[in-house]
Amino acid sequence: MYAQNPKETRAIDEAESSPVPNPLELEESVEEESGFTIASKNSSGTKRKKDKNVGDKKMKMQLMTPILIAAKMGVSEMVEKILKKFPVAIHDVNSENKNVALLAIENRQSHVFKLLLKKKNSITSLLRQVDNKGNNALHLAAKCGSYRPWHTPGAALQMQWELKWYMVVKNSMRHHFVRYNNQGKTSEEIFTTSHKALHREASNWLIKTSESCSVVAALIATVAFATSASVPGGLDDKTGSPVLKDKPAFNAFTISSLLALCLSVTALIFFLSIITSRYEIHDFSMNLPRKLLLGLTSLFASIASVLVSFCTGHVFLLTRQLKHVAYPLYATTCIPITIFALAQLPLYYDLIKGIFTKFPQQTYME
Repeated sequence: MYAQNPKETRAIDEAESSPVPNPLELEESVEEESGFTIASKNSSGTKRKKDKNVGDKKMKMQLMTPILIAAKMGVSEMVEKILKKFPVAIHDVNSENKNVALLAIENRQSHVFKLLLKKKNSITSLLRQVDNKGNNALHLAAKCGSYRPWHTPGAALQMQWELKWYMVVKNSMRHHFVRYNNQGKTSEEIFTTSHKALHREASNWLIKTSESCSVVAALIATVAFATSASVPGGLDDKTGSPVLKDKPAFNAFTISSLLALCLSVTALIFFLSIITSRYEIHDFSMNLPRKLLLGLTSLFASIASVLVSFCTGHVFLLTRQLKHVAYPLYATTCIPITIFALAQLPLYYDLIKGIFTKFPQQTYME
């Protein structure tokens, strides 16, 4: 048997020739040899989908330029160096059409945003831009994300810093900006809905704190009232004036007992005003934290005044031989108030910082 070729003619053995296999039989044989099943085909399909999603994520990460990554992570030094060498990098955007200012605002990077505010020629145009969902800088500042850099004790203080950050961004923007996003929501509506859980937690924290402190203030007011109404040594039968009025300890007792009564009543009024408050969102910016600060200050001062009045009033009951023993005991009575004051010092410091700080500062956990 011969196979004809235009150029050559050669002999082909019949044993070498074989029939052409059927395509269906070939597919079955391949499946048997490789061990693939229908389930493996489905798994390969899901694997392709996963690979596609990973590819999309990688593509989005590739669109993040170094300045955008630095702004998102809060590395203000790198942002500053990039802008010095490549000023045009300030106009970079990611896949969601967010520029360096929008990323800094969304991720609460106050150091980066404070640096960008110095670029007066570019910050106005950056804050006017919107992302793919129509959100401007104020919409992004109103969102309550999982990352909050304000590490402060108490949900009320966290709410205060969120409001302060929102107001800083709002004051930095011009009056002419997009009010509604693509979903038809304003920044105020987004702030209210996204901070609903934090608002509830802050309200409960303030109520419990005020109730506990008001009980202590009421007890101190009761003791201070009974102390201020009593006169150590009694009154003179002829003149009606106190017998020990010429002694310095008597004057200290009178003043300290009166201060304890006034300060405890003042603290009680502040705490009651917090309990009966309406707990609106804007109240957490200045009204409620200021009342809590004044109430705690009055409470600490009233406790100290009660201790002073107790010590000065107790001096008259001691003889001269026991006075040198009494002074260390008086110092020992000041230990509880000192421990209580030191325990509340971080809260007191954060209240003062939150009230008097205009630009929110990012804090880091050790």
